Amino acid sequence: MTEMRLQKAMAHAGVASRRASEELIVKGLVKVNGKVVTELGSRIDPSRDKLEVRGRPIQADTDKLYLAFNKPLGVISTMNDDEGRQDLSNFFNEYERVFNVGRLDADTSGLLLMTNDGEIANQLTHPSFEVPKVYVARVTGTVVPSTISKLSAGIELEDGFIKADKAKILDSGNQMSLVEITLHSGKNRIVRRMLESVGHPVKDLIRQQFGPIKLGTLRPGDARELGKLEVSALISATNKEG
Repeated sequence: MTEMRLQKAMAHAGVASRRASEELIVKGLVKVNGKVVTELGSRIDPSRDKLEVRGRPIQADTDKLYLAFNKPLGVISTMNDDEGRQDLSNFFNEYERVFNVGRLDADTSGLLLMTNDGEIANQLTHPSFEVPKVYVARVTGTVVPSTISKLSAGIELEDGFIKADKAKILDSGNQMSLVEITLHSGKNRIVRRMLESVGHPVKDLIRQQFGPIKLGTLRPGDARELGKLEVSALISATNKEG
């Protein structure tokens, strides 16, 4: 993407009209690559330069696409499954070159982010950025507070120590319970393994939230484009300094 005037890039990104964008620039409320820019003749490359307005990250590259998808049960988290199973390509034929951010097991449903932004995707899934994910699990047995304490304090699994960032009981019955777990680990089947290790095998598992993005009322198999504020929040989640 070629360079363009800063106020034009801001208008294209939906920040404000060009005139209003010029006022924001003159007032010192706009940063490019971490530096305040007040000159109206300044130019920006939306595909490379990092833009902030009033301290909020803005995606100036209008070619970038961010989607929330409610992955149904049985769908493989890849755009091309070698074994011919139902994969994500069945749902995203109308979008060009999008891919999934991380994975959900075939037997786990819920929020999966899709994008064509490789940089953000890598940051969202890299352990060093510690982006939290929220899951709700229906498990066998009666979950008691001491079990939640174990999950929060940490347990030893075959591939190392792990603990929930947060854990709480949503509902507890004689035969089934609902548990909410928040953690930033991306290890394979980690929620299922954690709950099984404390004596409560998972019957159903759904991811309700990825960083600042929530599943909400999105129906299984449906996708929606993230709003500008959601994209900004997503970028902020990968900004370790912010």
